[in-house]
Amino acid sequence: MSILTWTWIAVGFTFAIYIGIAIWSRAKSTGDFYVAEKRVHPIANGMATGADWMSAASFISMAGLISFMGRDGSMYLMGWTGGYVLLAMLLAPYLRKYGKFTVPQFVGDRYYSNAARVVALLCAIFVSFTYVAGQMRGVGVVFSRFLEVDINAGVLIGMAIVFFYAVLGGMKGITYTQVAQYCVLIIAYLIPAFFISMMLTGNPIPQLGFGSQLSHDGAQLLGTSPGYVLDVLDGIHRDLGFPAYSHGVRPTIDIFFITFALMVGTAGLPHVIIRFFTVPKIRDARSSAGWALLFIAILYTTAPAVAAFARTNFIKTVHNKTYETAPQWVKNWEATGLVAWVDKNNDGVITYAPGAPFKGKPSFDATAKGQFGERVVTNALTDNQNEFYIDRDIMVLANPEIAKLPNWVIALVAAGGLAAALSTAAGLLLVISASISHDLMKGVISPNMSEKAELLWARCSAGVAVCIAGYFGINPPGFVAQVVAFAFGLAASSFFPVIIMGVFSKRTSKEGAMAGMIVGIVFTAAYIIYFKFVNPGANNASNWWFGISPEGIGTLGMIFNFVVTYVVSKVTPPPPEEIQELVGSLRYPKTL
Repeated sequence: MSILTWTWIAVGFTFAIYIGIAIWSRAKSTGDFYVAEKRVHPIANGMATGADWMSAASFISMAGLISFMGRDGSMYLMGWTGGYVLLAMLLAPYLRKYGKFTVPQFVGDRYYSNAARVVALLCAIFVSFTYVAGQMRGVGVVFSRFLEVDINAGVLIGMAIVFFYAVLGGMKGITYTQVAQYCVLIIAYLIPAFFISMMLTGNPIPQLGFGSQLSHDGAQLLGTSPGYVLDVLDGIHRDLGFPAYSHGVRPTIDIFFITFALMVGTAGLPHVIIRFFTVPKIRDARSSAGWALLFIAILYTTAPAVAAFARTNFIKTVHNKTYETAPQWVKNWEATGLVAWVDKNNDGVITYAPGAPFKGKPSFDATAKGQFGERVVTNALTDNQNEFYIDRDIMVLANPEIAKLPNWVIALVAAGGLAAALSTAAGLLLVISASISHDLMKGVISPNMSEKAELLWARCSAGVAVCIAGYFGINPPGFVAQVVAFAFGLAASSFFPVIIMGVFSKRTSKEGAMAGMIVGIVFTAAYIIYFKFVNPGANNASNWWFGISPEGIGTLGMIFNFVVTYVVSKVTPPPPEEIQELVGSLRYPKTL
């Protein structure tokens, strides 16, 4: 069967499961909608947390970024995995003990102020919308290739699916849907990795194959001499004029700031924090955190191998090939606009080299074809030799095609990419919904609102949020992982300091918390907006503050937040005595 037929089967089957679970577990109360009545088993919650955590950035984009950035891409691995450990050990148990299942609710109660609560919910909405834009972009990329529809149409289809099970099922429906989605995405990620590792190294375990030598068959397949995978890839890079794959070129300070922003941003992400309230006990929260770390590690330890294998296969199957002899995957993805070739020297051969082949993304003439049958691109750059463009977000999705794996494997990867994107999008939309219905309407504007009215507000808010998320998915500000990195930076600069100081500092006042959040998120957002939208031409290391990129500026925003919160708290009245006693009790067992 064709890839399209297999994809319709895989996607249709998995979507039917998701919708069936949503109908079975539909929310009947606000407790169901927000925290699944706190009845989820720790192992199931660990799987759901893993799916919530491993978004389109993890499944689709992370290995793609590593494959293009080499060693520098490790900051995404270190930041996201280290951040989850930080969240699970440092914050989640205390927030679970406090009993407030949204970050704005915690901020409002801990800092004894509805104004602080409103500032926190505005930050939560801003962070969540930035994050969900990356997920919708991932959905569009998958649909555009494998179901042969326009990217924008793919985003609209994803919106409809998320709307159905998020609005109908709430946290209860989302949780059990995410258990199914985790199973789909992890199987879809591992099977191609097993295949390709076996083909290239003779070792079916990709984590081990990554550090192994190419087998005799693998070397013949690539047309190279036998050697260790990374040594071979380094040699290929040097021959083409790229820096060695295992060496970094990004400023060290930027690597550190991005990694740290991803770590502490994790600890401030509201859609992950809320997962620790869906289990019956605090002990279960710790247990589900451990299970989630195990489930997450399975994918994250596989990603470097996937990146290296994909990069090697990609270069060897494209460079110095004519358009006629180029593999079929090039022509398949060319139709989506995410792959393009322009023959700058008129030799009929694809040259892959350093530098951007086009000014921005390829701009196509919809009807014209070149002399070799390729799509005509109208915005080619002539100041470098590179003739081939490939969108970084497609590397994992195209990897099975590049390696010529069976069509059913290619379709499975498509289903896995959709599972990763939709699972996180649903969690983020629930945060937005809870922020508006529970924190704003019920908590501030109308405290006497009935449960039925609150549930209606929650569902309406989720519906509006889906529409806004779809817009950002159609008009994304960058690659999936880049957009998600911005969201982590915004979370780091806004939430992390006030949560940490709210748990560990009795003296932190409401004025300090509000001032810190505002300064942190405004500075970080302004820096990102300037370099990504206002003056993108200046987005390079020579113009960044201290060599810190927009992806890493959240760390500096976090530092500003800490300083402002501390200073303002020192010069304003201390919190009431009962608040200070409550903060002190958070870190000790109830028996004490």
